[in-house]
Amino acid sequence: MGTPWNLRLITFLLVLGLVVFLLFQLFQGSPISRTNSFSYSHFLDQVRAGNVAEVLIQGAKIEGVLKTGERFSTQGPPESSTSYNELIKLLEDNSVSIQFQSSSGAGWFLTLLGYILPVILVIAFWSWMMRRVQGTNAFTFTQSRAKLVTKEYTKVTFKDVAGIDEVLEEVQEIVEYLKNPGKFARLGAKVPKGILLVGPPGTGKTLLARAIAGEAGVPFFSISGSDFVEMFVGVGAARVRDMFQKAKANAPCIVFIDELDAVGRKRGAGIGGGHDEREQTLNQLLAEMDGFEGDTGVIVLAATNRPDVLDPALLRPGRFDRKIVVPPPDLRGREAILRIHTRNKKLAPDVDLSVLARRTPGFVGADLENLCNEAALLAARKNKPAIEMSDFEEALERVITGLARKGMYIKDEERRRIAYHEAGHALVSKLLPNTDPLLKVTIVPRGMGALGYALQLPAEDRYVLTKSELMERLTVLLGGRAAEEVVFGDQTTGAAEDLKHATELAKRMVVEYGMSEELGPLSLGKERTNIFLGEEIVKSDEHSEELTAAIDREIRRLVLDAYARAKDLISRYRAALDRLAEELLRRETLDKEDVDRILAGFIPQPVG
Repeated sequence: MGTPWNLRLITFLLVLGLVVFLLFQLFQGSPISRTNSFSYSHFLDQVRAGNVAEVLIQGAKIEGVLKTGERFSTQGPPESSTSYNELIKLLEDNSVSIQFQSSSGAGWFLTLLGYILPVILVIAFWSWMMRRVQGTNAFTFTQSRAKLVTKEYTKVTFKDVAGIDEVLEEVQEIVEYLKNPGKFARLGAKVPKGILLVGPPGTGKTLLARAIAGEAGVPFFSISGSDFVEMFVGVGAARVRDMFQKAKANAPCIVFIDELDAVGRKRGAGIGGGHDEREQTLNQLLAEMDGFEGDTGVIVLAATNRPDVLDPALLRPGRFDRKIVVPPPDLRGREAILRIHTRNKKLAPDVDLSVLARRTPGFVGADLENLCNEAALLAARKNKPAIEMSDFEEALERVITGLARKGMYIKDEERRRIAYHEAGHALVSKLLPNTDPLLKVTIVPRGMGALGYALQLPAEDRYVLTKSELMERLTVLLGGRAAEEVVFGDQTTGAAEDLKHATELAKRMVVEYGMSEELGPLSLGKERTNIFLGEEIVKSDEHSEELTAAIDREIRRLVLDAYARAKDLISRYRAALDRLAEELLRRETLDKEDVDRILAGFIPQPVG
């Protein structure tokens, strides 16, 4: 553990004060500084002429100041000589101010210090800079930066991990092997040398590694992939060797490499060859994980959210034998994660975590932790005694759409267009049977560019969607633009994001899902797993011009069909649209119950 910053500051100030004091003593210690050198006879002449104002006598050395202000120095007679006594009498007779200083050697010491001190300061500054750059000291540049994590340090256990029960079972097996290797050895089983945790950002890969460190009764070394790579070629490989030497010396143990893609990217994929330092580091890592040695008792655990860029040699058996996918949590997993992140928070009785879990599909552990923290901040800002459900709902809107911009001025005509645009989204979503439930519609601007929004969230996790459901989503996306054209006979730029999402959805339906009548069940999407510039440049087009034109026609047809359906629904239920828009202009925000009450009697049950 490093020195606290306040102690470092105090030490620095003390050293600085000592340096300033020594310099002051060196240059300002005596009232008289050395300047012009006089001969002793010339000095006596000046004294007899009454030109000397004061002198400082230090043994045989004399320093003084003339009445003109000129400073001088000279070498006088020894203290034990008769001439010394005569000099003192001559000075007294001519009213010269006399000061005596012991000739103990402090003067020459300060003089010598004046030459040595700058060198010492330069060496100290250089040493401090090297420690700052390298993180340790000037002689450990090639040592590993892996941190030894103990149970007492992390204080995270498997009880703090939720939503990934299957993954926990896999890693618990590793911990059990390290604690009781005989249980597996009697059956001839060998523990995997390497385990790769793969999953989107925020799903809990690093948290899982911390929990393993808290559960395992063996040394746990933690390091980031970026800590290996330096600007100097060979340093990364040396650090890998040093890390595995430390791990083998402490075997059995676990080595955790976070963000493995920083050091394990595919070799030779860029233009003009690879990065020499990164490739040497990767080669050393491959050699250490395989090598000629038998079971060393070192298990390598790594995490990445970019498995597509890893070198194939890392993923073969014998290195990372097991790949464990850490997926986003399902409904029950989200509720369990919410319970973990709210166990130290004071909740009001109206908070229902199961409802929050249903309203947060696609959220990962980091998102849910942020949601709980935002709700707590909102409640504290309002001086509430506990966090209420309304705080969680407001926090959910902030996370999804951004901060409300209530002070933004919008002209009445633009505000009316925005109201009809959002009412169009809400009305089409209520008319179609297979769309996600509408939770709220508002014309309060939020985030970077949203002037309003209609919030829809699925009631449950969905893993398979039908073509009709996707077409209805497409229709809802275009409902705002359709309402503008039906009501105002014109179009605005407000639908830019809707058109972008609609076009992307239609493209996926054609090229990935095979939902095209003209093209049939074909997967035409290009694989983009290799993102390196060199491979993208040499990659040729996979489709003929005729097929590409057919894809464009199908995308356009799907979007136009959905837009036509949205315009038809808006035209047929124009009265409901007007009523909904008027209420939005009056109240700005409507929740699900408000929308249902306003539209009661205006629209039938959802149509097919």
